[in-house]
Amino acid sequence: MKAINSIRVVFPSRSANEGFARITAAAFASQLDPTVEEISEIKTAVSEAVTNCIVHGYADELGNITLQCRLYEGGKLVIVIKDKGRGIENIEQAMEPLFTTGDTAERSGMGFTIMESFMDKVKVTSKPGIGTTVTFTKYIKSRG
Repeated sequence: MKAINSIRVVFPSRSANEGFARITAAAFASQLDPTVEEISEIKTAVSEAVTNCIVHGYADELGNITLQCRLYEGGKLVIVIKDKGRGIENIEQAMEPLFTTGDTAERSGMGFTIMESFMDKVKVTSKPGIGTTVTFTKYIKSRG
């Protein structure tokens, strides 16, 4: 199935760009006429994924994060967030609620759980030393 619209944005893994990524994905999704709740869900999931890239993927290094959004007929929105950071050794373990490789005083380990609760589908691929890709799929129902 071919996308009817798409964007691709690359930005540095600076925490200031997390808000940029949220707004960019929400603005792109707005052409589907989502509800305020759906926009909030998209922004939250994107925020979690980008924050993971910054905090876990690159840690104390600066690298690039790629945000891709694609729109398909029937209200299908696909968002891909990719880094070329450290990667995840055990994806299944990383997706468990409360698991974190970060400082437990600052990190709750709920990022993937939050993403899964707000998106219709979440797919994570990763290779240590190569990077991580998180792909979200969300269906926005037409109210027209």
